[in-house]
Amino acid sequence: MEQFKTMDDLREYVKSLGQFYARSVISGEHPTLYLDHNQGQMVHGVREKDYLFSACKTWVLPHDQMGLSFSAHWQHLKDKFKMKNKHAAGKAVNVYWVLEASDIPPGLKFVPDKRDKQHYLLTVTEKMTIHSLVAKLSWIADHMSKISDARKAL
Repeated sequence: MEQFKTMDDLREYVKSLGQFYARSVISGEHPTLYLDHNQGQMVHGVREKDYLFSACKTWVLPHDQMGLSFSAHWQHLKDKFKMKNKHAAGKAVNVYWVLEASDIPPGLKFVPDKRDKQHYLLTVTEKMTIHSLVAKLSWIADHMSKISDARKAL
């Protein structure tokens, strides 16, 4: 078990493991799904603006520039964390992260955003049902590491 005294120690350790992808999340929220409609229209916890849906909203279609948002660099993560912290209303903001080398379920892939190379999207690479996508996003959430109340670390 590794013990880290500072975020810099953790950053160096994570770099040695490979590419990381992280999301800042207000405490009490799910790391990969949305549990209320404050973020826009949703289908079973997935925002409609994040993925390309069929007209019936039963299918999620492949698209290389639509997906769940992740930071792939520390500065990008810090910027997103600050933005999320402004809207946290006194709640802690946690950071969830996963390594590129980890097993991502088939049909999903991390792809760089063409507009921002520090921003990555967890995209759908094959047509799947919304229920399948929700199960895969839940699986990823269960396997993500967590930095609780990252105000201290970032």
